[in-house]
Amino acid sequence: MSAHTRGIRIAAGSVLAPLVLVAGCTAQPGTSAHSHPETSPAAVSSTTSPSPALTARATTDLRDPSQIVSANGLLRTRIVVERKKVRLAGREVWALTYNGLYMPPTLRLRPGDRMEIAFENKLDKQTNLHVHGMHVSPAGRSDNVFLNIEPGETFTYRYAFPKGLEPGTYWYHPHPHTLSATQTAGGMAGLIVVDGLDRYLPASLRGITERVIALKDFQLVGDRIKTTDLKMGAPTTRTVNGQLNPRIRIRPGETQLWRLANIGANIFYKVALPGTKFHVVAQDGYPVNKVYSADSLVIPAGARYDVLVQGPAARTAELETLPYNSGKAGNQFPRATLATVRSEGEPMRPAALPTSFAPVDDLGKETVAARKSIVFTENKAGTLFYINGKQFDHNRVDFRSRLGTVEEWTIKNDSDEVHSFHVHTNDFQVMSVDGKPRTNYGLQDTVDVPPRGRMVVRIRFRDYPGKTVLHCHILNHEDAGMMAVLQIEK
Repeated sequence: MSAHTRGIRIAAGSVLAPLVLVAGCTAQPGTSAHSHPETSPAAVSSTTSPSPALTARATTDLRDPSQIVSANGLLRTRIVVERKKVRLAGREVWALTYNGLYMPPTLRLRPGDRMEIAFENKLDKQTNLHVHGMHVSPAGRSDNVFLNIEPGETFTYRYAFPKGLEPGTYWYHPHPHTLSATQTAGGMAGLIVVDGLDRYLPASLRGITERVIALKDFQLVGDRIKTTDLKMGAPTTRTVNGQLNPRIRIRPGETQLWRLANIGANIFYKVALPGTKFHVVAQDGYPVNKVYSADSLVIPAGARYDVLVQGPAARTAELETLPYNSGKAGNQFPRATLATVRSEGEPMRPAALPTSFAPVDDLGKETVAARKSIVFTENKAGTLFYINGKQFDHNRVDFRSRLGTVEEWTIKNDSDEVHSFHVHTNDFQVMSVDGKPRTNYGLQDTVDVPPRGRMVVRIRFRDYPGKTVLHCHILNHEDAGMMAVLQIEK
């Protein structure tokens, strides 16, 4: 089999890599034994409006996704991409799946590990794989989003992660241009965890209960997840780990580590647990230098927060997403219940939470080698999106940067809705927003630029030359042109 870049053919490996470890598969949504092509005559028209968002009482406990864990420095597995019927929100639903699951396995590794994935495409359209936020080569068989895996092909991805890879929460999803939103919204998204965050925690908090809170949403038409003609303001069902309003258990005073990750295609979450604060220890897979607390966290598509949560006095409360307005040209997202948190059992003495945490880069002290301007715009209809007045073209290099240097970029949002700035390969430090300096807690890879706003970031190009991209991580906008090519040169 083979994989294609734009005009380049790369031979793909034929080795079928086994799963190293898969735990708790019976806790995942079930699947039927057969697939169903997207082009089936039975498929409902793509223009059909979604049904109202589904709701449910909390009757089942939150389940972590199964895990595939590296062993002896290598994570080797197989991912099969397929349209299948899964058990989701109490019904049988057609979805786009990894390994037959709406909530696929979490890939778990350590800094310095290697990862090999035999990636088999059983869809009727091309696809590929992106490891979001990870500092790894963008070239060859690694995190190369210019590769296309055609229907019926199997391609072996190979990643060599540096020993300095930051511990935290990342994720994986498809990145074929014009199909990213379609495939991610259909269900193709899973988590990656890089271990090592606990080394910054005090001894009393090492080994605490850890929970994955993967925020995935879908729009339902009949018995299928809607994948085309997506409208961000349409009724959308929100799930946690693929479950509808699961129950999260915690003891009064207990400290848990929650990995909050928005692994959907487009919509925003403003996550809150009334009466309880989130104590942020990492953002976008980068440990913070100082732990900070928040009553709510706005999490755009693609962003992640690792937080410490302490159980309140015995009670039941709702983990919710609060109303959020993305601008007069954007959308107003309603409040919704994500999960029900039950604080119960023998109370624990609340642990003292850390204040200082991990060392972080401070690019504000570095010499700036070059400055660039990146302007987000869109047409009046909100159907075409641009960076510096141009739509994405994989054959054109829009920006060139030099390996080993630090640059300062000004990102201007010349529209009336929020855009989420994201860059591959290297993280960045937010210096200011609308002229107001930002506290440096650490680097990020996905950040919101407010309507008619201006953001200044600094970015260091290290380790990996190659061709990569920057874009708005609202995938509807990316697919409609809001992406640019960045060439990192030696």
